[in-house]
Amino acid sequence: MKLKNPLILVCLAAAALAAGCGSSSSSSSSTTATKAASSTPAPPGSRYGAGGASTTAASTAGGVMISVKHSKDGTILAAGPKHMTVYLFEADKNGQSACSGACAQNWPPVTTGSEPQASGSATASKLGTITRPDGTRQVTYNGHPLYLFVKDGDAGDAYGQGVKAFGANWYVVAPSGNKVDDDEGHSGGGGSAS
Repeated sequence: MKLKNPLILVCLAAAALAAGCGSSSSSSSSTTATKAASSTPAPPGSRYGAGGASTTAASTAGGVMISVKHSKDGTILAAGPKHMTVYLFEADKNGQSACSGACAQNWPPVTTGSEPQASGSATASKLGTITRPDGTRQVTYNGHPLYLFVKDGDAGDAYGQGVKAFGANWYVVAPSGNKVDDDEGHSGGGGSAS
């Protein structure tokens, strides 16, 4: 009987260890699955991420929401539930995006899975979409493809305003659809669109 008890204890310890390993393996699988899920790109229009704020604007059930907000540059357009500042790129011509690769990593296009929506004094009839080379739908406003800026972390940021990068200037957009160009002394109404 003395031999049976230590043997039973050894068996129980081995079973507990095996269960612990299984649990650890399951946890490891779960962690791996979580990491894989977080590194897998979300569907177009539903990501928010690089630098904490802005790779694309999150979609609502009816598509990404383009709204307005007040900023030091006047009344400007914003995208998604976090009201991130949107920009136009002066290198874009004929309503087509000239921003891809490294440019799109720094200036993520505002994308949507369905038709974009307008809120506030944003005009629904000025909204549209174009298809990017990767198949995602980029939101346009007054014919300008819209972008976010990777350095903007919250709704109050507009660090991309007036920046020259990737061969042209970037500007916040007024509800009229025109760029807001501080150099031209326009506050809120925006300069003429290029």
